[in-house]
Amino acid sequence: MKSNIYHILRGKFLVSDDSFKNWRVIIFISVLAIVMIASSHNADQKVHDIARLNNEVKEWRSAFVDGRSKLMQLKMESGIVQKMAEKDIVPSPNPPKKIKVKSQ
Repeated sequence: MKSNIYHILRGKFLVSDDSFKNWRVIIFISVLAIVMIASSHNADQKVHDIARLNNEVKEWRSAFVDGRSKLMQLKMESGIVQKMAEKDIVPSPNPPKKIKVKSQ
């Protein structure tokens, strides 16, 4: 048992006669580890991209809601009357009349 541990620590399994099998396994495991690390980094990058895009969606949605509320306030008759009162324009006391054109 002790000699096996010494062989592993000294690297005898890498330079012995049948070491080609050992090298194949080591290279295969190394390639698998590199692929696993690369896929993990790729997944992390996608998670960060998704979080960034979700933040952008929230910002755009809040900007849309803010713009819509401003538009609704600008379209309100009371807001228009106040803006026009600053320029000395008041609404007509008479309601508008509908004009009908009769074709001949």
